[in-house]
Amino acid sequence: MFSPAYYRERLNQLPQIAVDVADYRILTSTRDFKNRLLELIKSARKRIYLTALYLEADAAGEDILRALFEAKQNNPALDIKVFVDFHRAQRGRIGEEASLTNRDFYHRLTNEYEHKIEIYGVPVNRREIFGVLHLKGFVFDNTVLYSGASLNDVYLHQDERYRYDRYHEIKSPELSNSFVEFIDHYFCSHSAVQALDGESVPTRKELKQEFRRFRKSMRKANYRFTPVLKEHSVGLTPVCGMGSRGNALNSMIRDLVRSAENELFICTPYFNPPGVLARDIGQLLKRGVKITIVVGDKTANDFYIPPEESFSKIGGLPYLYESNLREFARKHQKAIDSGQLNLMLWKDSTNSYHLKGLYVDGKRAMITGSNLNPRAWGLDLENGILVQDEQGLLHDQLIAEQTEILCCTTKISNYQELEQLSDYPGEVQKLLNRIHRLKAHVLIKKII
Repeated sequence: MFSPAYYRERLNQLPQIAVDVADYRILTSTRDFKNRLLELIKSARKRIYLTALYLEADAAGEDILRALFEAKQNNPALDIKVFVDFHRAQRGRIGEEASLTNRDFYHRLTNEYEHKIEIYGVPVNRREIFGVLHLKGFVFDNTVLYSGASLNDVYLHQDERYRYDRYHEIKSPELSNSFVEFIDHYFCSHSAVQALDGESVPTRKELKQEFRRFRKSMRKANYRFTPVLKEHSVGLTPVCGMGSRGNALNSMIRDLVRSAENELFICTPYFNPPGVLARDIGQLLKRGVKITIVVGDKTANDFYIPPEESFSKIGGLPYLYESNLREFARKHQKAIDSGQLNLMLWKDSTNSYHLKGLYVDGKRAMITGSNLNPRAWGLDLENGILVQDEQGLLHDQLIAEQTEILCCTTKISNYQELEQLSDYPGEVQKLLNRIHRLKAHVLIKKII
């Protein structure tokens, strides 16, 4: 085990893009996020590139998509491209009746306008369960708006309910160009990436070979940019990763965790850390590092099904995550007792929690769409931006973001405060008992 200084030096040696603190802004409100999206769409003059897991066929999704079409009608030369997951766009929501898909929605709106925008489906694997497009980042001219959020009613706080995420706005030609060049190079030029706004889309079977070649190419993908460093600036390093081997994002996250000297703050919506990350956290506790982990209460999970509603198997996931958290808390109860480990549960009425990322020693941070779980670690196509701020220029903004995150949390003082199997609804108990009887939980943990 190397010293924290070793890992800090590894991070310092990474190529970085210098950004003035005045060009870095952190939003902390879901409604502000939607308003800012619409403002940036309206003000864009040259290019808009949106990448998300999905753009939903609902009121908020339609607001965003129509705003893009209106921007194109007002400025036909505006380069607008939208990238979503190939599979997710062609099915309904999990647990809901079959209905018109997001692709049907894209096709309908496309036919209403003279000047078209480009909407593409990106296939990360042949089946959604084995990997999705989880790449994040919206580019508007020379501004990157980075969030783990997708685009629909709950992420954009269209009605009463919201799904809380992180929202970082960065004005940087270098970072924006790097994001656009990545998409143009790896997505737009590949035959596996299909337009979703036309009459038809080739089937999964027809694209089998293209999918395989695309996945192989993405294992080696990286962001290209000219490193620029200057005094009194923040250093940014964009990174992507896919697969369990040679994953640059995973390596960077581990280096960031192991670089912690005094304090580590982690956000994740689904508590199921990869084994190596759990061991890294254990090593930090042995070294005396103070660790705060903010996780959503099971009722704040986007898969949670209230007991009064009809249950489906997907509704068992929040209980699996809570079981993981309970076992982790039991194992580290002494650190909880001493105040070295703070496990914080986020809950705000019926709203949901989707934050992910890390803060280390007040000087380094990672904004990412990665859920820091085995699925993100080995199956999905993920990215992130390492933020290095040795001079503390972003300190006040990062602290304000953490404070906002913590305002809806309660601290777990003892692992027994978390429910266990015998406390769960009967249908959940039956499902989890069957999973453990078949020893399927070992496999399930690798894909959730």
